[in-house]
Order: sequence, then structure tokens, then C-alpha cells
Amino acid sequence: MTIRRRPMFYLARPLSSAILLPLAFVLSGCNYASVPDPALTAKDAEFLAVVPSVEVDMNYRRYRVDDPTGEEPGTIVVDTRDKFLYFVEPGRKAVRYGVAVGSEAYGWTGTAIVGRMAEWPRWVPPAEMVERWPHLRPTAAAGGIEGGPDNPLGARALYLYQDDKDTLYRIHGTNEPESIGRSVSSGCIRMSDIDVIDLYGRVKVGAKVIVR
Repeated sequence: MTIRRRPMFYLARPLSSAILLPLAFVLSGCNYASVPDPALTAKDAEFLAVVPSVEVDMNYRRYRVDDPTGEEPGTIVVDTRDKFLYFVEPGRKAVRYGVAVGSEAYGWTGTAIVGRMAEWPRWVPPAEMVERWPHLRPTAAAGGIEGGPDNPLGARALYLYQDDKDTLYRIHGTNEPESIGRSVSSGCIRMSDIDVIDLYGRVKVGAKVIVR
């Protein structure tokens, strides 16, 4: 089954230099610091080159901030209300990413651990999703979609487990980067592909994940 890409559009209009300067001042006053893009593999570069490019609102870009969570370093905290994911670092700092979260009907909260991690993972629609959207039955019957730029899980996936069981919820990339900052998913936490690659390089299997 071929997943058709959504047309490219912008979440926010490009900001003029007159606006950027005061914004940069505000961010520096709040101890925000931009985080450089992670190193990419050859496969990453090849696949990302064909993923739609979207200008993400400045608020949802990747920053190092003062940790607002109070959790131990290595913990992931997802703020579903404000659409942020925090990776807690030593020294009361955290890397903050913009995310898309579950819609009101399908939102999930709780505490889990990262039970598994995968690069450019295969996507198999779960049974409850197939029940809601019967057009996915051929995809499920074929064993899902191979990892790549057309795959809804994007560049990386962190699989969330509770009591050694897969919750079927993920933190993953997306081939719909325009969804960042919105409540649109079926419960999973979506990140831009470049951000999930960055997070993947920081996280270890067994890390605590809090979604609230």
C-alpha cells in the first residue's frame, strides 16, 4: 500500500529580522539555547531529502532549557497540554522538543519505559486502528509498510512498555511534519524526523517515560 504524502504547507510564516531579534532576546533571557542538528547516516540523508520540508513555529523548535520537570537525568517527560517533550539532562537542564500528541478521543497518559528502539522502523497498523479505519486492512495483511520516507513512523521509534508488555504506543518520527504542535495522532507522540533522530541518540533502552 502506498501512503500518499500530504501537500507541503507552513505552520508559520517566515519571521522577519525585525521580529527575530526581540524573540532571540526573549529566549536568551529565559535560558533557551538552540541545539545543533544531530549527525545523519547516509540512509538518513537520503530519506530525509524527500520528506516534505516545513517551517516549524519557533516555539516548537529544539532548545536546551532549564528543566521544568524535576525528574532524574535520562527521563523523558511529555507535556501533552503544551505539546512539548523534555529529555532531562544533568545539571537541571533538559532538551525540549515540539511534538504532536493524541487527539482528545485517543490521548494516552501514564508512565512507561523505553522497551525497544528502532531506526526507520516498519509500521504495522494495530488491530484497533484497523477496526476504526478498514482501508488499512490490506496494509496489515501485507505485514505493514517497510521503513522509509513514506512510513508514518518516520526516522526512529521508541516503543513504550509497561510491565514488560508493549503498550502499542510509540514516540516516533513522522512524514507529516506539519502536525507538530497539534493534537492529531491516535495516541502516539510524533516528533519531526530530525528531532527524533536527535532524541534517539540520547536515550537508552529502559529509560523512564512520563506522559501527562
